[in-house]
Amino acid sequence: MSALAPLRLLREPWNASEGNQSNATVGVSSGWCQGLDIPNELFLALGLVSLVENLLVVAAILKNRNLHSPTYYFICCLAVSDMLVSISNLAEMLFMLLLEHGVLVMRPSIVRHMDSVIDTLICSSVVSSLSFLGVIAVDRYITIFYALRYHSIMTLQRAVVTMASIWLASTVSSTVLITYYRSNTILLCLIGFFLFMLVLMLVLYIHMFALARHHLHSISSQQKPPTAHRGGSLKGAVTLTILLGVFFICWGPFFFHLILIVTCPTNPFCTCFFSYFNLFLILIICNSVIDPLIYAFRSQELRRTLREVVTCSW
Repeated sequence: MSALAPLRLLREPWNASEGNQSNATVGVSSGWCQGLDIPNELFLALGLVSLVENLLVVAAILKNRNLHSPTYYFICCLAVSDMLVSISNLAEMLFMLLLEHGVLVMRPSIVRHMDSVIDTLICSSVVSSLSFLGVIAVDRYITIFYALRYHSIMTLQRAVVTMASIWLASTVSSTVLITYYRSNTILLCLIGFFLFMLVLMLVLYIHMFALARHHLHSISSQQKPPTAHRGGSLKGAVTLTILLGVFFICWGPFFFHLILIVTCPTNPFCTCFFSYFNLFLILIICNSVIDPLIYAFRSQELRRTLREVVTCSW
């Protein structure tokens, strides 16, 4: 990837003097500190897969009126956010390739402006994707613990307000981030937002798992032999591990990268970690590929509609 890589503004620490940074780089210039060379084709392939997957999810939800509910609207917004992650990365990749091969000739000032616009789109899609992951967790929590009051709590109007607020906040925050990317305060806010979402999902999903486990235990205690409890608990534990594991693995390295930029920009270990920035971007794109498998394709109604969309049975 060249200097126009996505989120290039966060690739290297800016709060380190040039001399200190170069000295740190020299001290760790061997071995695994060389970074990982990820081919452009991999970015393009994952972006296209994510784009097609999430586009199918959006089309299926729009097509089937049975899926016109707050829960599926949140899943649809998550798909749109993930789709924007793919589109913005694909757009920047193509933009970069056209410049490198001389097909597109532009003044440096225009190139920088275009890169900032695309980076803003990427940041906005990343923030909105994280936000809708948290909203989906809250929605599931309300569905389980307040089932009888769900429709009065999560009304269509409140769902629309929630979605609009997230899109607006994502756009504003991403613009501020790209404009004031040299401020540690801005980065700390972004890191704090990620940690908040991580803790929120961790608490809600563990509480939901604990309730499901308690119900299975109550059912199995009335059966002879009590076999359902162990199998159900194992399935619930696997589902919980997948949900939180995918979230942490795909998003954790990128935000750990931001933490190191704030805390130790000149440390040799941190300098090594910075060289793997492209890998962290690949993981975020992988999350856009995995999200439909976790949140959308597990619905039997949505899978049926997807088959109709694919076979053009409108």
